[in-house]
Amino acid sequence: MTKSNVASTSAEISNLIKSAKGESLPYRQIFDAIEKAIPSAQVLMTSTLPRGGTQIVQPSNCPEIIVKGYNRDLHVEDRLTWQTIVSGKPVRGLTAWGSGEYESSRYVQELLEPAGLRYAAAAPLKAPVLSGYPGALHLYRKLGDQPFTDAELEQLAEFAAQLDEGIEDVRQQRHPSEAEETPWSHYGAVRQLALDAKGKQHLPVNGHPLDQRLMQQIQQHAQHRLAHLGDEAIPADRLQLPDSRGDLWIFRAITFNEYPSLGEGPFVFFCLQPEAWEWDAVRISDVQADPEMSRLIPAVKFMHDEFGRSPTLDEIAAKAHLSPFHFHRRFTDLLGQTPKHFLLACQIHRAKQLLVERKKELAEIAKECGFAHQSHFTSRFKQATGLTPTRWRRLAADLAKAARD
Repeated sequence: MTKSNVASTSAEISNLIKSAKGESLPYRQIFDAIEKAIPSAQVLMTSTLPRGGTQIVQPSNCPEIIVKGYNRDLHVEDRLTWQTIVSGKPVRGLTAWGSGEYESSRYVQELLEPAGLRYAAAAPLKAPVLSGYPGALHLYRKLGDQPFTDAELEQLAEFAAQLDEGIEDVRQQRHPSEAEETPWSHYGAVRQLALDAKGKQHLPVNGHPLDQRLMQQIQQHAQHRLAHLGDEAIPADRLQLPDSRGDLWIFRAITFNEYPSLGEGPFVFFCLQPEAWEWDAVRISDVQADPEMSRLIPAVKFMHDEFGRSPTLDEIAAKAHLSPFHFHRRFTDLLGQTPKHFLLACQIHRAKQLLVERKKELAEIAKECGFAHQSHFTSRFKQATGLTPTRWRRLAADLAKAARD
C-alpha cells in the first residue's frame, strides 16, 4: 500500500471519528476502511473487562461462530491480544505463537479455521470500552492469502492509534466533568493485575501505582487462592481492600486454573471496579459483538439515573427484559458486581461529591442519595469506604491539599 493510500485512509478514519460528535463511533464504516487499506477477511476488536480475561466487543456483524467460541473458553488461548497489550506493539499471530506452534494452536484450529480464517495480526488499543482496560484491534486473512507484512503491521498500528484517540474523545464528551480525575478518586489507578503461581505480575502497569498495603494484600490473597486450587473452579470474589489511609478499594479476583495466553499454570486476575459513572458512559454501540452485555446497558443507565429512589430488582430487570433471577446472575457475571453493589456504588459516588462540596449537611446528603436516614447513610458509607462520611471528607481534603502542594 502506498503512502498516499495510507494517508487517504487515515483521513477517512479521522472524518468518520469526527462525525460521531461525542456519540457512538461508526465502527462498521471505520472497519470497512481499514479492511480496504489492509486487505483482510475480518476486522474485530477485543477488550479486557473487569470480570477478568478478554472479550470480543466489535463489530456487530462479527461471525457468531467466532464470538461464541471465543467467549465460551477460547479467550484464554488469545495470545495475540495479550502480546500486543504487554508489548505495546503490533504483533502477527505467527509471531505470538511461533511458526511451528501457530498452526496447531487451539486458537487457529478451533476459532479461526471453522470461520475460514488463517492469518492474524493485532495492534494494541488503550481502552476500547473502559478506561484502564486495554484491548486490541485484530485483522484476519483466509487460508491461501499472504501473511501480514511488516509494513502492514505499521499501518495497523497507525489506524489503532487513531481509533484510540476517537474512543477517548467520545468517552470524555459523554461525562466531561466526571472524567476530570480528582485526588480522592480511584479513577486513574492501575486497574488490572495478573499474578502467576510464583507471584509474578504479568500485565503492564498503566496508571498510578497501587500503594504498598494494597499490593501486599493482593499478593497474599493470590497466594491463598493458588494454594487451594483443586478440581473445582474457584468462584470469583469481590474484595474490599484498605489502602494505607484506610480507604477501601474494590477489586474482583478471578482464578484461572490455566491461562495459556499469558503463560503456564494458574493465574489470578485482580480487577479494580470502575466508577459507577464510567459504566453509565458505556453505550450498546461500544459492545455490539456482545449481545448479553448490550442487553444490560439500558438497565445500567436506569440504575445510574434512578439510584436516589432505590428502584427494585423487578424494575431494573424489566429494562433488560429478563426475570429478576436471570438478570441478577447475568449482571453479576458480566459486570463483575451485583446489581445491589452497583446501586450502592452510584449512591456512594454522589455522596462523595456532595461531601467534598461541603454545601449540605449529612442528613440532606443521605436523603438526596437514597438512604433511609442519616445513620443508615453513615453505616452504608463506612461499609463501602472503610471510613465514616466525616472522616472520609477529611481524607479527601488532605489528598486535595497534598495534590496542590
